[in-house]
Amino acid sequence: MVVTLPEVLRDAVPYALPLSQPFRGITVREGVLLRGPSGWGEFAPFDDYSPRGCALWLAAGVEAAFGVWPQQHRDRVPVNAIIPGIPADEAAALARRAVLEFGCSTLKIKVAAMGAVLADDEARVAAVRDAADSALHSLGLTESACLRLDANGGWSAADGARALARLAAYTIEYIEQPCATIDDTMELRRHVEIPIALDESIRLADPRAFEAADIVIVKVAPLGGVAAALALARAWGGPVVVSGALDSAVGLSAGLALAAALAGDPPACGLGTGMLLARDVVSPPRVPVGGFLDVGRVSPDLDALMAARDRLGDDRARWWKQRVVDAWESGGAELIEALAS
Repeated sequence: MVVTLPEVLRDAVPYALPLSQPFRGITVREGVLLRGPSGWGEFAPFDDYSPRGCALWLAAGVEAAFGVWPQQHRDRVPVNAIIPGIPADEAAALARRAVLEFGCSTLKIKVAAMGAVLADDEARVAAVRDAADSALHSLGLTESACLRLDANGGWSAADGARALARLAAYTIEYIEQPCATIDDTMELRRHVEIPIALDESIRLADPRAFEAADIVIVKVAPLGGVAAALALARAWGGPVVVSGALDSAVGLSAGLALAAALAGDPPACGLGTGMLLARDVVSPPRVPVGGFLDVGRVSPDLDALMAARDRLGDDRARWWKQRVVDAWESGGAELIEALAS
């Protein structure tokens, strides 16, 4: 696979997708869709990524559009719903919708947002536990919902220990990225029984991250593509959960390809984020059915894509195309060249 920057930019379409719920401080998801001989890929690093960090996201998008994904072993994967750091009553409503409309019995709840207090996090977790379980029981099911927490590195070891001592009462499958540093994470692990899943720390390539983790979260885009994420999962050798980065329907295809390439049946993947989009590049948005998403590439609907492009505006569209160039020049070209080897 030999790809040049002009080829990457030739059919690039910047886009803006409004969210139905605020997520980590954003209300609109932006990015660029790339088209190549293999189909469509996505380049959508969040605004705080450096050009060097963006290079990995560009490699993932180019792999999708111009490359070949690993062999897949299943045609659909289970997914979890995402509950942002919203008030408890809104979280309960979203949890009910996740169960009744989308069939998701696993829900990941955001906690420890900047400026948040533990009482609000606990109220959100308690509301989701009650709403999700009640919704499942209304369907005649006796099971309880599976709850996961994601702190996005928002706690110190002491804060995490204090918070999890209270939140453990709601039966938590795991806590994702509880602390910003490996030192704090390893200290926290000595004081809690809830399994720890690591995401951001794994990407920082600190060898101690694998020692601190019970579960590894793998995301295609920030790891540089499906092949790179699969290699990391195999090197880890332990439990893996595939997750996404608030992707469009096109970006979700890559995460689904990774989940389908894993050996053994994957646990619910963090790919149910389509339910947070008010608009997508396909219509309707790519959302779970019966708690599952189908594996496979998708092409954007022309009308939906043009609306997403127009929504962004010319200045922001130019900014995104320049981001592609900066990512290419900051290591993306070398990463993409390596995909061909």
